[in-house]
Amino acid sequence: MRAERGLCDIVAETGPVRAMVLPSSGTGDRLTPCTGDWVAVRPAGPATSATVVAVLQRQSAVVRSTSSRTSHAQVLAANVDTVAVAVSLTDPLNLGRIERMLALAWESGAMPVVVLTKADRCADPASAASEVAGVAPGVEVLVTSATTGEGLDVLTAVLSGTVVLLGPSGAGKSTLGNRLLGEDLLATGTVRGRDGKGRHTTAWRELVPLPHGGVLLDTPGLRGVGLHDADDGLDQVFAEIGELARDCRFADCAHTTEPGCGVLAAVEDGRLTQRRLDSYHRLQRENTYAAARTDARLRAELERPLKQIARQVRALKQSSHFKA
Repeated sequence: MRAERGLCDIVAETGPVRAMVLPSSGTGDRLTPCTGDWVAVRPAGPATSATVVAVLQRQSAVVRSTSSRTSHAQVLAANVDTVAVAVSLTDPLNLGRIERMLALAWESGAMPVVVLTKADRCADPASAASEVAGVAPGVEVLVTSATTGEGLDVLTAVLSGTVVLLGPSGAGKSTLGNRLLGEDLLATGTVRGRDGKGRHTTAWRELVPLPHGGVLLDTPGLRGVGLHDADDGLDQVFAEIGELARDCRFADCAHTTEPGCGVLAAVEDGRLTQRRLDSYHRLQRENTYAAARTDARLRAELERPLKQIARQVRALKQSSHFKA
């Protein structure tokens, strides 16, 4: 299925159907079917078009926070079984972005796989794979090249069911997808020479059958990926921090300055890198603030320290003015 601008291209029992998406009754909100959804459709009549009337419950969904300061979330793909996170080996590894993408993948309920692309243009792909594996516990990391065919047999064997390709523009998602499909069905483009960034050749999300079974869902390149209610996903990505936290003296340890912190002790003796802990704190803060947009009580708790600081500043100013 493909969804865009109030219309859906749907695969029905009788063949392809283009259907309209109408507002939900009583709420004014639009139904929001996403590529990968199962939907109920009212057939076209003599003077009416086929219409989507319901979106069936999703078994899994890749969801990110929108770039606006609202509480809205965007579903990137629905009912997926495998999330393939594409990472180009022609660029310096951005471990923080990989951790972020894996948090979304784990949170979706699907199985993540990291696919390192363009291995033919990397001097030491094995070293890069080892570095990525260090931030992807429980995730298979595969080295591939769409040019030489390296790793594609293994990748084909690993991918199952409905597969979604996620990654930034220029990561080689569409080129890799075409190799998996066995023909050039997905639009591809070159990266810019001045900064190595790709152009958005994929303008929408669309399901395409794979020759070895299952379907492939290609997505536009993601410039930004915000977390949305990804507590479980973060626990999976930073599983070793959860294990180390068992040695903390305090049950509510924040792993910042607390005495007897098992996580900080691991940083000191080299079992955990400071970069990894900093990334954990950064993504946890982002996820908490995203949740606060829809949770009034949590938002009040987060704002309370700021209000206390503001009151203290005002008190100091008033005191200084009185003494003067």
